[in-house]
Amino acid sequence: MGGHRRVEREKEERQSHTEVIRRKNLSPMAHRLLVRRIWTLSVKDLRCLPASTSSFSTSLRSSTTPLSLLSPKRTLPRSLPHTSRREVSFNVQDHEDFTERVINSELPVLIDFHAQWCGPCKILGPRLEKAVAKQKGKVAMAKVDIDDHTDLAIEYGVSAVPTVIAMRGGDVIDQFVGIKDDEALDSFVSKLVGQ
Repeated sequence: MGGHRRVEREKEERQSHTEVIRRKNLSPMAHRLLVRRIWTLSVKDLRCLPASTSSFSTSLRSSTTPLSLLSPKRTLPRSLPHTSRREVSFNVQDHEDFTERVINSELPVLIDFHAQWCGPCKILGPRLEKAVAKQKGKVAMAKVDIDDHTDLAIEYGVSAVPTVIAMRGGDVIDQFVGIKDDEALDSFVSKLVGQ
């Protein structure tokens, strides 16, 4: 009974809040945001009620499981199983990071020189990541924003974006400028891996 009274009281509070909104002549947008906020808070309170006192939660009980769906005792797994999967790509932070993660890398590395304002870069980036992911950890991909790391772009002779450079053991193996189709990207990455 106590839970039912609490739900009724919250319903009355929502109605009184709605009345205050009408009196204050809030804009429709402000009204919707306020009502959504009140409703969200009320639903959270409802979930905190014990399962036996909430008529709503008791109606949701399963015949095979004695627990209520809204019961705090029922929990979901905290996280998905951890897989030992290497990240497909990473953003270069500075020259030292570039030296450590690209030049000194044990894996072959594709370096994607790009810019935020570059339309073709936005198309090529995900396609390049997809081609690298197909290699299942045999190659890494470094992303270098030329506006943030102009020194690296100059050092590697980048005059247009997107420019992709393939590097193995600190040495430049191959490179291209512009967009390639998926088949050409797969071939470029496979050549770097040595397949």
